[in-house]
Amino acid sequence: MALAFDEYGRPFIILKEQDQKTRLRGIDAQKANISAGKAVARILRTSLGPKGMDKILQSPDGDVTITNDGATILEQMDVDNQIAKLMVELSRSQDYEIGDGTTGVVVMAGALLEQAERLLERGIHPIRIAEGYEMASRIAVEHLEHISQKFDFGASNIEPLVQTCMTTLSSKIVNRCKRHLAEISVKAVLSVADLERKDVNLDMIKVEGKVGGKLEDTELIYGITVDKDMSHPQMPKHIEDAKIAILTCPFEPPKPKTKHKVDIDTVEKFQTLRLQEQKYFDDMVQKCKDIGATLVICQWGFDDEANHLLMHRNLPAVRWVGGVELELIAIATGGRIVPRFQELTPEKLGRAGLVREKSFGTTKDKMLYIEHCANSRAVTIFIRGGNKMMIEETKRSIHDALCVARNLIRNNSIVYGGGSAEISCSIAVEAAADKYPGVEQYAIRAFADALDSVPMALAENSGLQPIETLSAVKSQQIKENNPHYGIDCNDVGTNNMREQDVFETLIGKQQQILLATQVVKMILKIDDVISPSDY
Repeated sequence: MALAFDEYGRPFIILKEQDQKTRLRGIDAQKANISAGKAVARILRTSLGPKGMDKILQSPDGDVTITNDGATILEQMDVDNQIAKLMVELSRSQDYEIGDGTTGVVVMAGALLEQAERLLERGIHPIRIAEGYEMASRIAVEHLEHISQKFDFGASNIEPLVQTCMTTLSSKIVNRCKRHLAEISVKAVLSVADLERKDVNLDMIKVEGKVGGKLEDTELIYGITVDKDMSHPQMPKHIEDAKIAILTCPFEPPKPKTKHKVDIDTVEKFQTLRLQEQKYFDDMVQKCKDIGATLVICQWGFDDEANHLLMHRNLPAVRWVGGVELELIAIATGGRIVPRFQELTPEKLGRAGLVREKSFGTTKDKMLYIEHCANSRAVTIFIRGGNKMMIEETKRSIHDALCVARNLIRNNSIVYGGGSAEISCSIAVEAAADKYPGVEQYAIRAFADALDSVPMALAENSGLQPIETLSAVKSQQIKENNPHYGIDCNDVGTNNMREQDVFETLIGKQQQILLATQVVKMILKIDDVISPSDY
């Protein structure tokens, strides 16, 4: 390294080694790519399972997030490496498609890369490894279909859905309230589900949170909550059988769009102007009263005079309500959003059985609850917690539980958790490897070994001896020909996941294997990384 100066006297450094730097190609590039993928998987490995550890993430702004959700950890990590970015995309794909299993899919991909590295060192071509992995993934997915079980549920029998959601929540910070939150999630999904079409619109479930109270105070509201209060403190706080006018026009006289000036030189002219303005407000309030509205929800604000008139005419009102909330209120109450007062008609009013204002603690925080709506297909999960971080993590946990319940309504097949499905697939893939005479046989066996990494990580994170525990469970599965044996992470006393009621969705597990295999195949086929400085 040498110091030099340009023609303007500005110093710059010359790196002597610069000309000796070469771009990675071929096997070296593949090994570097595998190392990058393994590094990301290693970060998430300790977060897997009910005893997994949490990560604390600090943003450049100083905001702190505590979570063990794989998608959130990778989303907030500042990743520069191109291959590491592929692992982030992998976790995001699992989150978008399934909503759960975001940590497991990255751990699985990391294990496949680790096995691929060993095969590369033995001189096996990466294309042959990729083909072997593809064959093995098909065997594993078919075997999952074979060991899966279907179960029936309905509006009166929600226990199977609750048990599956509890499995998802058991690995989160909120696991001490997993039963309560699982029941809320299942009831919310069933409220918005179309069971005939097997479809669930999660946009109809609003998840809100407010700091204060206990996690146990989290509740399901069959309606909408709005973070607003009545515009006047003397307005009624409790309205039954409410008829709601939903407005996007302001309670104020029209303003010309051009520049204007009004000259008032006498008291009489001022009085005339004031009376005209008052008449305008009067007409607007009367219009709402005439069509039978008992509550006005307005997107815009209104001044003190309009507020005073509304209170005296006994017409409660809420102002400054956001556009998204207005749409949800319109869907829930069966009302229409009205852009002009002239278009107000009784048919456009929304209906709700109860509208009430609720205060929280000793603060001045108030919220509006709109319940027992005409269209009950819109619900709100209202979360309470000790701090903002707890509420945000609970929102992420509930999102996973909602996605699991939705997946079960779409496809009610389940496999058993605790690593039992992976161990069973590993045994099946290992047995099938003998049928393939080519080099792919090595890759298929390596795939079977990679499947064992998930139960190994579960045992390791639970403080058990990983190799000893996995060997015992695997031999038990082979001896009894029972795919329900897994890792007893919670130290219940039995390895039978069926007895422990630890379920996972079949489509979630299949998607994990397919996505991990796809990404690993892609990484193995990259033999050159070209940056902009190379051309």
